[in-house]
Amino acid sequence: MKLHKESKGTILVATVVFALVAVLSIYFLKDNSLLVIIPLLVIYGLVFWFFRVPNRDIQDHTENVIAPVDGKVVMIKEIFESELLQEKVIQISIFMSPLNVHICRFPVSGKVVYKKYHPGKYLVAWHEKSSTENERTTVAVESLTNHTVLFRQIAGYVARRIVFKCNEGDTAQAGHEFGFIKFGSRMDVFLPLDTEIICKIGDKTKGGIDVIAKMKE
Repeated sequence: MKLHKESKGTILVATVVFALVAVLSIYFLKDNSLLVIIPLLVIYGLVFWFFRVPNRDIQDHTENVIAPVDGKVVMIKEIFESELLQEKVIQISIFMSPLNVHICRFPVSGKVVYKKYHPGKYLVAWHEKSSTENERTTVAVESLTNHTVLFRQIAGYVARRIVFKCNEGDTAQAGHEFGFIKFGSRMDVFLPLDTEIICKIGDKTKGGIDVIAKMKE
């Protein structure tokens, strides 16, 4: 199984903790040490599972908006986007549980025209206010259909580290990685009002593969 490069520090710490607890359990608990080691081994395995990098056949897209993450669609609504766009848009929010792949991908192809990091709170990621009050990043891409598409990585109650490695002027390719969030979190995508929304609340998405909307050219 291929692991994401963001896993190095976490897996090192998890390995040290697991080894230390296993040794102490064997020394002090002897025959009962498996009562500690087995649950700990499951947790240790889940850490590796969290940082997995699945093989995805990423296609080229022009008008299609691609799911930026693996997760569940928890919100589709019309809102006023006040940070950059200053207009009404459609917000699609996708929640990621700790068991989902947490690679963050560009939802559209085009050119990165804006990026900003915002410190903030750690409300649960499905809370509506987390989009504007939690620790988050905002990125905007001028799409190939000449629309400005804005999207946010949002830290959740568990997530404490957001990584986004794109800069203004970079070329964005729909479905390709631009960042990572450690543990449960959310991504919001903000689209023009005339966008055809294909997904619905409750849908499970596969990042880089599933089409969630289609913009007019």
